[in-house]
Amino acid sequence: MDEQAVAVQEDSAVADATAVPPAPPAVKKTAARSRVSKASSATPRTISKSPAKDLRILEQPGFVLHSWPYKETSLIIDVLTRDHGRIALVAKGAKRPHSQLRSVLQTFQPLQLGWTGKGEIRTLTTADWVGGMLPLEKSALLCGFYLNELLVKFLMRDEAHPDLFDLYVSTLNQLAHDEPATIVLRRFELALLRESGLLGDLTRCTQQRERVQAEQFYVLDPERGPRPAMPADSVPRVSGKTLLAMQRGDYTEQSTQLQSKLLMRFLLAHHLHGAALNTRQILIDLQNL
Repeated sequence: MDEQAVAVQEDSAVADATAVPPAPPAVKKTAARSRVSKASSATPRTISKSPAKDLRILEQPGFVLHSWPYKETSLIIDVLTRDHGRIALVAKGAKRPHSQLRSVLQTFQPLQLGWTGKGEIRTLTTADWVGGMLPLEKSALLCGFYLNELLVKFLMRDEAHPDLFDLYVSTLNQLAHDEPATIVLRRFELALLRESGLLGDLTRCTQQRERVQAEQFYVLDPERGPRPAMPADSVPRVSGKTLLAMQRGDYTEQSTQLQSKLLMRFLLAHHLHGAALNTRQILIDLQNL
């Protein structure tokens, strides 16, 4: 398929790909501490006027994941922030023709955000473009929307994931520099499940309490972890070599890429309880053209 055909397909698919429900199902998870990314080097400030008044946040690194109209002139934006996790903000007047927010509140653009309030939806007070990242184009753009859809569906609001925030920044940069999506996306999916508390150590069989052996085949029970494969299993079988490589983040071998793709598709579908991923289906359709 030539690049022009891909571009046409992507342009028509973006609107559907970004139609993420504003109130996705929540999943239980844990949080970890992080590295400092280039796009989030500024030190955020938190100012509390008094215990009885709303909290005011200033200069918080973040990205818009999704937005939808609110009343006649405003937007509600779902954002991923470094130190406050995923939150919802109302951007008042953002739909007005001359609003400066119209050009700032775009996906995949590093921002410095400020807001006030303590309810489920807070009020955006400032949004400044930081810059320093290449734009996503062609298939990389759809991959970016796929990342955003995963984050909206898997992350509960108001729980910080600084490690995952840094990985999100790194993943966007890798996609923008045309690094292989089959590897970049697998690493992000794996990290997301771990940050969500849905995946543990891939190198040990939890029931047998034995280390995974490279030459054997296993299935990954979504609730219990790896176990030796049996003839009656209908779920994806993966080699121990693949599990060990995934644990190291090494996807150089073709067999690891193929098996990890099937495994992650199975795990994500299980934890989404059958809910469809719009962007994944669009990517599959484009690859089959």
